[in-house]
Order: sequence, then C-alpha cells, then structure tokens
Amino acid sequence: MYQPVFAGVVAAITGFASSFVLVIAGLQAVGASGAQAASGLLALCLLVGVTCILLPWYFRMPISFAWSTPGAALLVAAGQTPNDFDAAVGAFLVCGALIVLSGLWPVLGRAITSIPKPIASAMLAGILFPICLAPVTASVQQPLLAVPVVVVWLVVFKLARPWAVPAAMVVAAIGIALTEGTGWLTAPSSAPALVFVAPVFDPIVIVSLGLPLFIVTMAGQNVPGFVVLSTFGYQPPPRAILVGSGLATAAGSVFGAHGINLAAITAALMASPDAHPDRSKRWIATASSGAAYLVLGLGAGYAAALVAASPPILITAVAGLALLGALVTSITGALEDERRRLVAITTFLVTASGVSVLGIGSAFWGLLVGGAVMLWLGWVPARRR
Repeated sequence: MYQPVFAGVVAAITGFASSFVLVIAGLQAVGASGAQAASGLLALCLLVGVTCILLPWYFRMPISFAWSTPGAALLVAAGQTPNDFDAAVGAFLVCGALIVLSGLWPVLGRAITSIPKPIASAMLAGILFPICLAPVTASVQQPLLAVPVVVVWLVVFKLARPWAVPAAMVVAAIGIALTEGTGWLTAPSSAPALVFVAPVFDPIVIVSLGLPLFIVTMAGQNVPGFVVLSTFGYQPPPRAILVGSGLATAAGSVFGAHGINLAAITAALMASPDAHPDRSKRWIATASSGAAYLVLGLGAGYAAALVAASPPILITAVAGLALLGALVTSITGALEDERRRLVAITTFLVTASGVSVLGIGSAFWGLLVGGAVMLWLGWVPARRR
C-alpha cells in the first residue's frame, strides 16, 4: 500500500516544483496582481487535488490531472496582449466551456485533435522558444544569479532528471534570499487565499488567448494523457474526463486558474508498474497525488511572493529550463514529416515572432498562417496533375 502512495506524492511534488514558477509568471504576464496570481495557483492546486481523488476513485483507474503547462507558457508568451486580467479570466472561462463542449460533442474534440501535427507542434514550439531563450539571456544579464541555477540544473539533470528543475528553483530561491532578503516570507500575501475575479468577455482576447489556450491544452496535454493511459492498458472514459476537467477549469477561472487537463509526464509514473504491480491498485497513486496537491496549495502564497521578489528574467529562466524537454519534443514532432517542414517552420516563425495584429496574439496567427500555407502547398501538386 505504501508504494502507490509514495509514487503519487513524488509525482505531485515533482509536478508542482517543476512548473509553479511558470504558472505564476504566466498569470502575472496577463495582468494578474500578486494576490491574484497566488489565488490562481491555489485554485489550480485545489482543483487538481479534487479531480485526482474523485475520478480515479470512481473509475478505479490512475487518471491523473495537472494544470496546463503549455497553457501557462502561452500566457507568458502572450505578454500584455489582454491588457486586463479580467479579460484573461473571461478567456480562461471560455476555454473551460470549450473543453466541456468537446466532451459532450465529440466532433469538436476530434476536430481539435485532428489539427495536423506539424502545425500543432510548431505552434507549441513557437510559444516555448522565447521562454527557453531566457536562461541564456539571464546568464548574461544576471550572471551571479543565473549561472549557478543553470549549472545545478545541468548536474542534477544528469544524476536525477525529475529533480533538475526543483533543484534549480532551490538555488534561485537562495540567490534571491541573498540579494533581495527574506521579506517575501512574511508578506501579507503569503497566506493562502482565493480572490474572486469577475470575468470580462472581450472577443479579441478570447480569440487571441482563449482559443489558443484550448488548442494547446487539448493537443499538448489531453491527447498525450489519453495515450499514456492506453499505453499501460487502461481505457479511460473521454467524456467524463473532458467534462470534469472542463468544469474544473471553468470553476477555477474566476479565481485565476487558467486550465486543468490530463497529466502526461507524471501520469506515466502513476500508471506504470512502478506505482504498483497490480493494475487495479494504481489508482491509489493518483488519489495520493491529489491529496498532496491539496497540501501543496497552502504554499501558493509563498510561491507567488517568491516570484514577485525575484528579477523577472531569473524566474523566466527557471521556467525556460523546465520547458526545454517540451521544446525538443515539439520541434521533433513539427519536423518529422519532410513534406510539411516548410509549413511547420512558417507556423513556428509566426508564433515565435510575438507579433500582435488587430490585438490578436501570435499563437492564433501562427495557426492561421500555417494552415493557409499547408492548403496552398497542398493545392499546387493537384493542379499540375
């Protein structure tokens, strides 16, 4: 019985420590205050915890949930496109509604997951690329703080890969404490609290942020999550998972949570024999991870205060280190089909450019331009036959 519990707790700690910085940075990038960012992280922890307990217990499967890491990266890349956190919250709510709809109306889910892999992967790579440049930039701008973080990440990555980013975050926290002091530990905002944010439904922000958030959450997290479960012999219920995670996203959006979805990387730990030799008992691992997330949520205020006290480039650098693996995977997926490499590169360049046209961010335009190029190149051979 202790084996699945241990696996679940390790998965929760690893998942939280490796990407909470990205979540805070993403929420602040779209206009959240320190208290609102802390509320968003707390809401995510609570909702991940509840979904990781209820659905695995009901279906007796290791169905694990997490916040949308690609979605958080999208928020960082979006920068100040929304100009208003209320409008960003409205986009989060729309994203949750679309996830629910994709569960109730499978045609929508199939349409999103059938976006050509070169385009979807290239869009994600374009979102991640500027963030993954941050360790380089930070090492030049803040060498005394950033270089030790990068070195520790490299050393721990070779010895114990899952703990590389948490170790880098510890070094960053030590550097922040030495240079900025420890006042953030006693800041009033360190206490866990949910802050209600009334959503504003701005069509431009919904197109610029809400739709890309829905697409990267579905294509970058939910689809791989289903694949992981099926790899280990489970047949997860798509409707219940999508409706449940969509409702959780919608409920959490008004407290600053940007998205809940199936876990992918940590899911493998809890669905594999490492969690328990008996397949019927592995759900205990995901329930344990849910309980751990409920506890970790109590530290959301401290996490936000730490991020607020640190140089922004340092926090983005830690986030960039956490996303290097995802960048490699997305670039590989984008370029594996020789016939679609030009399409992929076009999508990548437009997305990575960060351009905003008519107030709509580059992720949307990357999808649009990539699709247009693919259709154009696909039509030319047909005309010559």
